[in-house]
Order: sequence, then structure tokens, then C-alpha cells
Amino acid sequence: MTLPKLHVAVLMGGWSSERPVSLMSGEGVATALESKGHRVTRIDMDRDVALRLSEAKPDVVFNALHGTPGEDGTVQGMMDLMGLTYTHSGLATSVVAIDKELTKQALVPHGVPMPGGRIVETAELYERDPLPRPYVLKPVNEGSSVGVAIVTDAGNYGNPIARDAKGPWQEFDRLLAEPFIRGLELTTAVLGDKALLVTELRPKSGFYDFESKYTDGMTDHICPAEIPDEITEACKAIALQAHRLLGCRGTSRSDFRWDDERGVDGLFLLEVNTQPGMTALSLVPEQARHLGMDYPDLVEAIIAEALEDAKARANG
Repeated sequence: MTLPKLHVAVLMGGWSSERPVSLMSGEGVATALESKGHRVTRIDMDRDVALRLSEAKPDVVFNALHGTPGEDGTVQGMMDLMGLTYTHSGLATSVVAIDKELTKQALVPHGVPMPGGRIVETAELYERDPLPRPYVLKPVNEGSSVGVAIVTDAGNYGNPIARDAKGPWQEFDRLLAEPFIRGLELTTAVLGDKALLVTELRPKSGFYDFESKYTDGMTDHICPAEIPDEITEACKAIALQAHRLLGCRGTSRSDFRWDDERGVDGLFLLEVNTQPGMTALSLVPEQARHLGMDYPDLVEAIIAEALEDAKARANG
């Protein structure tokens, strides 16, 4: 689809923990669109966002928000009520995908391999471990590895976890506890209806947390990943299956852990990101670039799908 020259509102920023990343994503998108001759209105989201979008009257909104309320269905519902065309997934998909437990409920019955585990009240952690160590604790509805802790026998959180130990239990009342899966960190992007590549992420220290994701030089990206073909194909198949089952639009990114001692049986989907980062260090642009699609063309492709989807829905 060849795009006409458009007026695009790039929605970025907001007030989630991922605000700095969203600002970088949004500025990258805006600059790319301007390089293609489009008119761009940058909107750093505040409580008057509906008024600002109404005043801007864009042809399409590029949603470059990360985290809540831009990725959890809240902003999507607002834009639906306003009759705006916007990129990435819609309300229902966003509500499910931001919630790791709801995502499991949607995908596991269809055969998608995901770790076991359960939701725990934070107060439980000060009395006993919810799972045998090592295990992972993470917020139910945050992205970018915000608030993730790996609890091991050798760790300094205490046993049971001490109330004064620094960790996500100090910020969240409920957490998802999952078994820790040893091995490799892998990720696969989907664009439209095609899985792109598999990237292995090798943090230079610790694990692939928020700092490792967005600090230049802290993580090596091996793209394409140097893994067996069957694992590459399994990652791509699962990512595409999850994208379709959840009803994702535009682009998504599926994150995996692979226990390389167990073959394909050791591959587990961790989560699906419905609005993956678009920064200079982000994985979707990197995979697209390896396949010959530069950043501005990627941005236009995401917008093109949003326009096509809006047209299809308008035609019933």
C-alpha cells in the first residue's frame, strides 16, 4: 500500500514507568514520518489528551505509548469513542495482552507453551515462597521487565523474602510467580501477518531487565539468533499464533525463554507486547532492518495496516 501524504498525530510520553522509552519511540516515529513528507503533530499525553487530539484532527494516530494507560486499552477505548483511526492493537486485545494472567488464559488452552505459576498476594511472600526456588516474580500488568525479580537460594532477598528487601513486592500488592527457566532469552517480532526473525538477547550482567533493554551497550543482540532451525521456526510459529489469537494489529513482539538442554520442549512464551518499542535500541526495527526494511518504511507499514483495518471495519 502506497501511502498518500497524511497528517499523523504521534501520541507519546504519558505517565507510566515507561514514559522515557515512549518519548524516544515517539520522536523516532515522528522524525521518520517527516522524512517521508508527512505532516506530524507530536502529542505528549496528559489529562487533556482527548481535547488535543480533537483539535489536531489527524488522519491517523500513531500510538507510541508504552505501559498504562496507553497500552492497556484505556487510550484505545477513548480513541474508539472519538472515531479515530490509530495504529497497533485495539481495546479488547490491549486489555488481555497487558495482563500476563489473562494472556495465559487466552493462549494456553490453544496449546501455546507458557510457564506455570500463580498470582500471589504480596503479603504471602513474607511468610513463605510461593514456588520452589529459583522462581521469578513480576507485576501482572507491566512491560519492559519493570519490577521483575529472580528469587534464588543465593540471592540477598532473604528466606522468606524480607519486608525491607528492595523488590517489586514493595510496589505492587499482587505479583505473578513463575518457575525460573534457565537458558536463552529470545524474541520474535510480528509485522502484519508475518513473523520476522528471532533475536537472542545476551545481557552483559544480570538479566534482561529495564536497564539492560534501554541502555546502549548493556545487551548484545544476536540477530538472527544462532539457534537450531527448529527453535527458530517454533518461535516464529508461536509468535504468529499468539498475535492472531489475541487479535493483535500492526506489530507485536513475543518474548521467550529457551532451555537449550530440553530442545523444543524447553521453549516457553513469556509475554506478548502489543506496542513494542520503536527506539534506536528496539528489537522490531532491528529485525525489520535485517530483512531489508528501513525504519521510515516500517513506520509507514504500521500506519498502512491501521488504515486498511479501519477501512475494512467501516465496510462491515
